[in-house]
Amino acid sequence: MASGHSITHRARPVSVAIFLIAACAGAASAAAGSDAKEAAGASACKPVYLTLDTGHMEVAPLMADVLRRHQVKVTFFAANERTKTGDGSLGTHWAGWWKARAAEGHEFASHTYDHVYWRADVAASGAPTQFRVRPSAGAAEGQEFTWTAGRYCEEISRAGKRLQEITGKAPLPLFRAPGGKTSPALLAAARSCGYAHAGWAPAGFLGDELPSEKFPNAALLDKALKSIRSGDILVAHLGIWSRKDPWAPAVLEPLITGLQSRGFCFRTLREHPGYAGWIQTHAGAVPPQTGK
Repeated sequence: MASGHSITHRARPVSVAIFLIAACAGAASAAAGSDAKEAAGASACKPVYLTLDTGHMEVAPLMADVLRRHQVKVTFFAANERTKTGDGSLGTHWAGWWKARAAEGHEFASHTYDHVYWRADVAASGAPTQFRVRPSAGAAEGQEFTWTAGRYCEEISRAGKRLQEITGKAPLPLFRAPGGKTSPALLAAARSCGYAHAGWAPAGFLGDELPSEKFPNAALLDKALKSIRSGDILVAHLGIWSRKDPWAPAVLEPLITGLQSRGFCFRTLREHPGYAGWIQTHAGAVPPQTGK
């Protein structure tokens, strides 16, 4: 009996050890399964790419609150536009706001410093194509100029340099022409100095530039939720002067939650398959100075 009791006493710690090992293995397996499900869920989501262009900035703090609340990262395209408060959207007044967005993990790119519209190509026999342009901000607002490709590249770069100065973060080697107005020659000129153009999907035009009398917020939201598809680049603005009933944040928040409830997820253009390779090979590149 003594011998049997002794054997039982020694066996109990072994049984407990086996049980603990099994329990740990089960917990590890469950955790691994949970991680796998989470990774699968992330890969299964339908990505969309929300981009925000500068505007009068009055609604910018409210829009930032919405993005932070729903953990949405966006790509900002910035120009130094006239603002309701402060010295321009890339001025000293708004520098802290941009720096905070960088700390949250958002991405930035150029919208041309003086929000310069392309108007037409100017072809000359035996000479490189030039461009007729019109700034809609800055000291030369409303005037028309003819610029070389090099001068246009400098304008793109100028906004990018200012963004890096105030955020401490290098902007993406992308740009968005104001109004999305370009020509094949303009796009080629920009690419030659390191910038790819980022437009938006037809369904991604969120309508915040349209008059609210004809295009109320409820109608814009309904249209967007019905028409946006996976892979679409979306565009809205940090305030539109002409719209009486502001689009943001009234539409922004239900748009985000509505898309998320439909299985969409938000990504920046750094992750867009059409731009990821370009960004990887051109990030940090200094555009060549090709002369004015």
